[in-house]
Amino acid sequence: MLKNLQAVRGMNDILPGDSALWQYLESTVAHLLAGYGYQQIRLPIVEPTELFKRSIGEVTDIVEKEMYTFADRNGDSLTLRPEGTAGCVRAMLEHGLLGGGVSHKVWYTGPMFRHERPQKGRYRQFHQIGVEAFNLTGPDIDAELIVLSWRLWQRLGLAEAVTLELNSLGTSEDRARYREELVAYLRARFDQLDEDSQRRLETNPLRVLDSKNPDTQALLVDAPKLADYLSDDARTHFEGLRALLDAAGVPYVINPRLVRGLDYYGLTVFEWVTDRLGAQGTVCAGGRYDGLVQQLGGKPAPAVGFAMGMERLLLLIETLDKVPAELARQVDVYLVTLGEGTQQAALRLAEQLRDALPDLRLVVHCGGGSFKSQFKKADKSGALYALILGEAEAAAGQVGLKPLREDGEQLNLAWSEVPQHLANLL
Repeated sequence: MLKNLQAVRGMNDILPGDSALWQYLESTVAHLLAGYGYQQIRLPIVEPTELFKRSIGEVTDIVEKEMYTFADRNGDSLTLRPEGTAGCVRAMLEHGLLGGGVSHKVWYTGPMFRHERPQKGRYRQFHQIGVEAFNLTGPDIDAELIVLSWRLWQRLGLAEAVTLELNSLGTSEDRARYREELVAYLRARFDQLDEDSQRRLETNPLRVLDSKNPDTQALLVDAPKLADYLSDDARTHFEGLRALLDAAGVPYVINPRLVRGLDYYGLTVFEWVTDRLGAQGTVCAGGRYDGLVQQLGGKPAPAVGFAMGMERLLLLIETLDKVPAELARQVDVYLVTLGEGTQQAALRLAEQLRDALPDLRLVVHCGGGSFKSQFKKADKSGALYALILGEAEAAAGQVGLKPLREDGEQLNLAWSEVPQHLANLL
């Protein structure tokens, strides 16, 4: 017997019953970003492997362990994108959009791919919404990104469940001076570090600060603090950001161990975290990456952005019971037909109603069946009302309207009366 085919582990189908919530999140984000002047950019899912090696860093976990990389038929090494920022920068450079210091605000959405151990809120194919701003140097654009994300949490009803963590990584020179002191401190305590931190000490020592091992975290209490190594410019930038957030009323906490997992970050880094989803607590994260454009072959250009995981946001919306009630109903009206010639009349009536009420969610019964069986399907659809079109009604240019979710008498209406009547009811 043939083996039943299944989706790849950690790559999940989004079924029709779930897609309405996804669309709600996507449309809420798109509407919000349009209000801040951000335009959508659509990017390829596959990129040259070299792009991620040069941007994310060859000694990061993503590049070393998690990327889906393969050779195509020309022998070129390609990778399913593990994140969106590198591809976005590549597109901006390739199409000459960063020349002349012109600022750009863009956003994108779509699937990303990392070969991780699948668990709730962390999958091998996951979906992100990314927001990026280019050629803007001050803390004002950092603040705008954080403020607009704060407004999104308010619109989604999540504001009370998330906390903003903030830090500054300083300049590359600041980090180089700090790295020397941190490595010296940790090397003197090498045997007390967990295995991952011992490896990171040799390749990416700042990532040790992000260790989840409690013993390592205890060891870091007395470690040198990055904040003590910030230059005057980096300190001024961070203080400016904090002042703007204070003025906007956005609450935050300073997390001196927040470093992010990608090598290209500098100056501002931030995460929105929640304690409602167990281990998968980060729902949105980002920061400045002023050196990445030059790192990928362009002229120096400041940049800042963030990405949020859609699966985790949707899980948080459901956990907090913030799913809008109207999403539970996908159909407003179900049109039932009975008798010869009524299908043609039903099609004409349905299209007239769609012309008059563009937002009406109307299902016309297809497939025949008895009056009773059609009404069962109408009820199962979740529709609020049924329209009933028999031979006599079709001949007279009328239709019956019957409530399905509450008691009420059936009304007989002329076709011309139906749009206004439904508009009043819905």
